Amino acid sequence: MTTTALRIDIVSDVVCPWCIVGYRQLERAVKATGVSVDIHWHPFELNPNMPVEGQNLVEHIMEKYGSSPEDSKANRARLTEIGEELDFAFSFSEDMRMHNTFNTHQLLHWAKQQGRGDDLKQAMFNAHFTYLRDLSDVAVLADIASEIGFDRDAAVAVLADQRFANDVRSEESFWTQQGISGVPAMVFNRKHLVTGAQGVENYTSILTQLSEMTDTGAE
Repeated sequence: MTTTALRIDIVSDVVCPWCIVGYRQLERAVKATGVSVDIHWHPFELNPNMPVEGQNLVEHIMEKYGSSPEDSKANRARLTEIGEELDFAFSFSEDMRMHNTFNTHQLLHWAKQQGRGDDLKQAMFNAHFTYLRDLSDVAVLADIASEIGFDRDAAVAVLADQRFANDVRSEESFWTQQGISGVPAMVFNRKHLVTGAQGVENYTSILTQLSEMTDTGAE
């Protein structure tokens, strides 16, 4: 097995259910293969034009994808079941809302600078999907950061002066220019793009193949 960590860039949004599903599947595959990985999260906004008040999730899905209430309900049930298999709790409700996540990505950028981007990313996934917290609320975002050990006042200050707004916009633009139009999007070793939640088995195969290629110098 290779001793060189396999770089994985993950473009995602914290209000994207398939992003946390894909990540949990990848995580299982990493454990199964023993491949050393170096994960880097990158921002993507599913709803960049979402107003401050957000929108009811069911209405949003119907409006955006043209799905019926029955389709939406079936999809949420499927996600809940998949989540249970991956030890992640989806707590969908009829009054759940979708929100703008630009501030979330700014706070994640700040956390990444301190080497804790993944910690905050996981906390944000849980906050939105398990506890139905409002990720467009600065106070809520600061609370979440504080709950995992960040200085709350520092988190508030980051969002108050929007110091990382340009950095986030620039990074979002970079990935869009690379052809990323949907998430999750994972780039392995800066070369191999895999989109969507692929399942534990497929991720296991991908990791094994890339690890072997790296070992033999075929990469």
